[in-house]
Amino acid sequence: MKTVYFTRVLLGLASILAWASHAAIVIPGANGSDGSLTIRTNTVIDLSQAVTDVWDADNSANAGKGVYDSNKWAIVFKYLDVTVASNANVTFVNHPSRAPVVWLVSGNVRIDGVVNISGGVASVPPANAEPGPGGFRGGTGKYSSGVDAGSGFGLGGGWKFNHPDGWTVAQGGGFGSAGGGQIPPYGNPSLIPLLGGSGGSGSTRGQPNDPFPPIGGGAGGGAILVGCRNTVTLDGVIMADGGRGFDNLGTRLAISSAGSGGGIRLVCSSLVGNGTISAVGGAADGSREAGGVGRIRIERVSNANSLKLVPDPSVVDLVENSTALLWPPAFAPEVRVLSIGNTNAPADPRAGFGAVGADVTLPLTQNTPILIETKNVEKASQVLVRLTPRYNVKHSEIAATVQSIISNDPLIIRWSAILPVTPGYSAVQVKVVRP
Repeated sequence: MKTVYFTRVLLGLASILAWASHAAIVIPGANGSDGSLTIRTNTVIDLSQAVTDVWDADNSANAGKGVYDSNKWAIVFKYLDVTVASNANVTFVNHPSRAPVVWLVSGNVRIDGVVNISGGVASVPPANAEPGPGGFRGGTGKYSSGVDAGSGFGLGGGWKFNHPDGWTVAQGGGFGSAGGGQIPPYGNPSLIPLLGGSGGSGSTRGQPNDPFPPIGGGAGGGAILVGCRNTVTLDGVIMADGGRGFDNLGTRLAISSAGSGGGIRLVCSSLVGNGTISAVGGAADGSREAGGVGRIRIERVSNANSLKLVPDPSVVDLVENSTALLWPPAFAPEVRVLSIGNTNAPADPRAGFGAVGADVTLPLTQNTPILIETKNVEKASQVLVRLTPRYNVKHSEIAATVQSIISNDPLIIRWSAILPVTPGYSAVQVKVVRP
């Protein structure tokens, strides 16, 4: 079976695909309009300041803020060059979309410090641990009677289920490997589309009547693409690790699970240095609660480095002067949610939860229909809908069936499924498994 996963949104899905790629040192869109990025002290880059526009637009009027392109689901910066000094740590505040980060650099990149897009650690209920940009949130822990723990978010979100002794069994999130030893991997080695890791599930209590409070799961590591026309020198660290779970210092009480590692993709002419690239899962008390690893992709013409990479990367030798494939090609498979409960899904859904409000609001009923459209996806494929309630109920995965064929060239098919409805917020994602 050839598996192609699409992930884009929670409560509404736009199209992103998994596709093999061959990329090179001509970087489309690297127009330098965000100026030079020079970081010498600890710096937080606020992605919410990005201007909404097409990804390759000239951003000179808002230099340094980047561009958010909802069709690409990415925050794109077009830098002249990038320098991160040895004593500097770069972290990020998410855009409301939680889209991943793309650096397109017309000159050179030198990282002696740390670029960190890791997921947040286990959070105190009712909060969900925040992922790195491009990743997915951790499940919440039990908050009160009637507001119980939830599964992690993302296509590899950790499972939450109840132990016969009355406490929650928490599974770590997966991405490049199975989370908690059971959560299936998703995505592909090319990191096209660019996406991050999934969250671990939250907990109720480690044991009945224990003195420790419940806790949420760790979030998934984020995702970053660094596309550089010339040389990337890495003597520092790029990390997209999963957020750790919580085990009350080894007592095995109030255990929650960890998020999976995220995605890191480097495309350049020359890669040098002896630094570290890390996309590992978050730590937890046991193998069941630990997060799976993420994915690392290296594409370069020349290689003169002794980098330490965990997990093992996918490596592609590039040809001089060829052009990087940054996004899925026009003929690639696509999937999107058209409607939920007969309400049209927004083009750029956010799954904000809380006071932000829902992307789609449903009446309280037992179930509701969802309508999905695929393009360039075979009729024999599986279209699977993951529904993750924020509280109380374990996530579910429902297979959609073919409703109608809209067009044969290109092949456009509409699929439908019936989703269970629970009170409160839920997140919806879709994946496609092609034959």
